[in-house]
Amino acid sequence: MAENSGVRHGGEPGSRGRTTIADVVVEKIAGMAARDVLGVYALGSGFARSMGAMRERMPGAGSGKSVTRGVSVEVGELQAAIDLEIVVDYGVSITDVAGEVRENVISAVERMAGREVVEVNIAVSDVKLPDEEDEGEERQRVQ
Repeated sequence: MAENSGVRHGGEPGSRGRTTIADVVVEKIAGMAARDVLGVYALGSGFARSMGAMRERMPGAGSGKSVTRGVSVEVGELQAAIDLEIVVDYGVSITDVAGEVRENVISAVERMAGREVVEVNIAVSDVKLPDEEDEGEERQRVQ
């Protein structure tokens, strides 16, 4: 008959250590979730987008657009607060798009990072008109 082997197992596995989540992780989750909403043209102000476009053209600057552009977060052990700056497509209901962004971001952050999202503040900094060129894109002079 086997008796206690002297090894003690203390509590649930989840209580045997600590998990920390960096702010940039929550920024990326929020940025991706916001971009998934129909009617969101881009994240970040016009200035931030044009500076990002210049950085992306520089050799060794990394791959593609920054997922965290236009996203700012504060992350605690249990909660997160998120600020987003978005550009919407012309013709969409800005309040509807903002509401969908808020819902999508809250859902994604709470599901993936396990943090209660206490607020998502959204600043709409621009509207993308149908005939506008993207900032940072250079027009071809010769065809």
